[in-house]
Amino acid sequence: MSDQSHLNGAYYGPSIPPPAKKSRSYHRPGGGGGSCNPFSWCFSCICGCVFNLICQILITILVILGIIVLVFWLIFRPNAPKFHVNDATLTQFTLSPDNNTLYYNLAVNMTFRNPNKRIGIYYDRIEANAEYRDKRFDTENLERFYLGHKDEKDVSAVFVGQQVLASNDIRDLRSKYDSDTSERVYDIDLRLKLRVRLKVWWAKPKFKPHFECDLKVPLTSGGVGSNRRFERTKCDFDW
Repeated sequence: MSDQSHLNGAYYGPSIPPPAKKSRSYHRPGGGGGSCNPFSWCFSCICGCVFNLICQILITILVILGIIVLVFWLIFRPNAPKFHVNDATLTQFTLSPDNNTLYYNLAVNMTFRNPNKRIGIYYDRIEANAEYRDKRFDTENLERFYLGHKDEKDVSAVFVGQQVLASNDIRDLRSKYDSDTSERVYDIDLRLKLRVRLKVWWAKPKFKPHFECDLKVPLTSGGVGSNRRFERTKCDFDW
């Protein structure tokens, strides 16, 4: 007992080894055991770069086109062509009760106008169609011409002849004709199919627009006419 009192309870036996450290393993999700494939990584990187490049190119093209359109509009200030029917004379408009043959004699005076200061218009083809209640009864091809800046031209067309009006509802067509005949004013549509070229500096782009005119034409026959007079009509333009 006297020999061990100076040790103060300390342990002087064999050394105790430190506790072993737990190793940590990291697994990449979906990596099949944590392996990294350099080929798939390179492929995904290349695809991302190509996609970004295509997006940048498309955005650049759209911006350039927008600037070109804006500059073009600021320089030329384009306006749609104008078209009016100044006068229309109807001396015959008879729908036969036997076979629905329409006998007609219609003369129309029109004015084409180019409102643009820096754009000329070539009218290469003008097809004028006369219709009654959505039924075409005659077609005339008008002369070709060129309209310069702020220029206008008067053109005449005459529709004379006879045409059978085919309709799925003859009674409705006959009823509308009788109503117009009682007033001696007929709803006649004039539709112009065009083939034009615009003269813009050296360029001459082509278009196929059309005019549509809803006319109310009084009948004048044998010196007897309607109480109404034809009113100058502005026509709609559509590209």
